[in-house]
Amino acid sequence: MLKFAKFRRECVAEFRRVVWPARTQVHTAVKVVLVSTVVMALFLGLIDALFVALLSFFF
Repeated sequence: MLKFAKFRRECVAEFRRVVWPARTQVHTAVKVVLVSTVVMALFLGLIDALFVALLSFFF
């Protein structure tokens, strides 16, 4: 139990030292990730559709 208490104290101390990003930075990062995900999904969907069309042409 003593090891767990020490671990918990160290975790709390470490979390107090963290410099958390501002809310606007978090919102910007989330938007970038969402847009990137949608763009990649559309790109991969297009590539997949092209491969399906190409393979159906030969087979």
